[in-house]
Amino acid sequence: MTTKTKLYLGAAVIAVALAGSVSGLASQQAPAVAIDNDDIGGVVTGANGPEAGVWVIAETTDLPTRYAKMVVTDDQGRYLVPDLPKAKYKVWVRGYGLVDSPKVETEPGKQLNLKAVPAPNEAEAAKYYPAIYWYSMLKIPDASQFGKKEGEIPEKVKQTDWLNLMKNNGCVGCHQLGQLSTRTLPPGLGEYANHAEAWMRRIQAGQSGALMVNIVAGQLAGAPIKYFADWTQRVAKGELPKTKPTRPQGLERNIVVTTWDWGNPKKYLHDLIASDRRYPTVNAYGPVFGSPEYSTDVIPILDPKTHTVTDFKAPVRDADTPEGLGPGHAAMDKPLGPSPYWGEEKLYDTKVNNHNSMFDKKGRVWLAAAVRGPHNPDFCKKGSDHPSAKLFPLEETHRALTILDPKTMKYTFVDTCFQTHHLQFAYDANDTLWTSSGGGGGVVGWVNTKLFDETGDAAKSQGWTALILDTNGNGKRDDYVEPNQPVDPTKDKRIAQVFYAVMPSPVDGSIWGTLRASPGSIVRLDPGSNPPQTALAEIYNVPLPGFGPRGGDIDSQGVVWVSLASGHIGSFDRRKCKGPLNGPKATGDHCPEGWSFYQYPGPGFDGIGENSAESSYYSWVDQHDTFGLGKDVPMSTANLMDGLVALKDGKMISLRVPYPLGFYAKGFDGRIDDPNAGWKGRGLWTSSGDRAPWLIEGGKGMKPMAVHFQLRPDPLAK
Repeated sequence: MTTKTKLYLGAAVIAVALAGSVSGLASQQAPAVAIDNDDIGGVVTGANGPEAGVWVIAETTDLPTRYAKMVVTDDQGRYLVPDLPKAKYKVWVRGYGLVDSPKVETEPGKQLNLKAVPAPNEAEAAKYYPAIYWYSMLKIPDASQFGKKEGEIPEKVKQTDWLNLMKNNGCVGCHQLGQLSTRTLPPGLGEYANHAEAWMRRIQAGQSGALMVNIVAGQLAGAPIKYFADWTQRVAKGELPKTKPTRPQGLERNIVVTTWDWGNPKKYLHDLIASDRRYPTVNAYGPVFGSPEYSTDVIPILDPKTHTVTDFKAPVRDADTPEGLGPGHAAMDKPLGPSPYWGEEKLYDTKVNNHNSMFDKKGRVWLAAAVRGPHNPDFCKKGSDHPSAKLFPLEETHRALTILDPKTMKYTFVDTCFQTHHLQFAYDANDTLWTSSGGGGGVVGWVNTKLFDETGDAAKSQGWTALILDTNGNGKRDDYVEPNQPVDPTKDKRIAQVFYAVMPSPVDGSIWGTLRASPGSIVRLDPGSNPPQTALAEIYNVPLPGFGPRGGDIDSQGVVWVSLASGHIGSFDRRKCKGPLNGPKATGDHCPEGWSFYQYPGPGFDGIGENSAESSYYSWVDQHDTFGLGKDVPMSTANLMDGLVALKDGKMISLRVPYPLGFYAKGFDGRIDDPNAGWKGRGLWTSSGDRAPWLIEGGKGMKPMAVHFQLRPDPLAK
């Protein structure tokens, strides 16, 4: 921690030293900024005049939780931080080509002109670059190193497989890589002879050590260690990123970012929820709810009106429910090795293991959360007369469903046979809740929530199905061959993989999902008139240059959008398919024409052609224009760019959280608080989802954050 603190604070010390030497305002001053009594506004100037496209950050600890609001200067260096709660603020300038300016104390309702401080050298400037500029310095093995029988890389591993694991379906699926904490070696790591030995120790740290070791030393036979060691060694010797970021342009200057601390500095948050995906005015101006996944049973709840955080400890139904840790999970019950930050301390202790949550139209929060231990009740198993169990009995599940009513804080258990992970409501009369299983159980499950509300009968209200392809082409579900058996033209075929993302279509009642792999696939599930007996699936593999889907969403026209490890957001439009969508040849590679790819911003790795090193975790489509860019704008988490990214009219727009450095989201949500309030009534909600919140700027002791993005019509709108 000491080393990191020195590095981060070094820029501030330089800023103070240089502040007095900055002189010579532009000969033509920008006009004054009109403010209200809850705004702070002014002009940012540097040695050569107005500073355009830099951030002004206002932060306070006077409120019940740490609060910060950030805006971007216009082309005349003017800024306006709007709608600030009454408090004393520290305000400063951050931007590319600069180091942080001295923090100035002020209050809302006051004009405040600020002086930007130029970076004294490239090394100081590069400390403010997003992680992608540093992570793209990592060397990727040449294509000639793959497919060798006696090579250091397992023979069956392709270069795309390697990238998939170095990016969003491996390392960057849990935390950011490239920020200061990971491009350097923390002093708490202990003694080591070289960087390779340090990395071997590093990947064993903490309760997710087994997962890291499985990727690096298991799937890739230890080969990545020398590449990570080479990377951090070059950084330690002073090598800098090969490219520089550009300052925000156009609409990027209209973005307002607000952050609140919540949660526990030893725990992480996977995600948050703010409204109903289908009806984004649900829970208007209301509290947002966190999902802490493996870390804790304590769900933080932020009231953005009062800036207060309360905690709700989610219970389990059965007293003998074990922790949601250990074999079968992505986190272990105890550290594999000591953490450089926390030593042997056990941080994760959850039983509930709430991965994701979703509002329904009644304003209740549905959680993918554990109810009991893993052994299923008899109605789930072989011999049951449950319609789904007859076709595909299930013995175990680690996570089911629960309901939290924010008005009464009543917590209801919905015991499911199937595993839950992500969850989305369908656009049907039954308000069917569909879930993904995230890698367990081999099925897709659903709950008829209307029936559950009427009867309280979880067994009667739920169903599940395996994914069955209609490979005999007769349009109905028949006997099938198993995934490890060849296609039989007289039978159907089961898919082994299960949904990661889940996406009910607003167009035709189909349910789409992503299959995480390299190259990976998306699947369309048609429930039919009497699921599970009638449910049939279609699979569409991701063609090059795309590969490695993770999160995904669907727009109002039925087009699917997915985050890809190839550094693209990919779209799939089934209406473009030319050939048959069932039959013996419809096994994944039959509709490449349905795919389109849009490269994420940011630099790429050297030696593998045109690419972006971006490793997006999840994608989301703004079906209702909750943000202000328009309806059906696809967006993604920009996990190495400290924020989000939107695709508008073929152009990528970056939504960056400039402070603290290292912001990383695993999902996001849109909400319309007031459809008649213009930009102030709309926005996106997300949470910092890095499994190690102590890796962001500020280090150990930093808490997870809830983040609100808003889009003004111009940089001075109030």
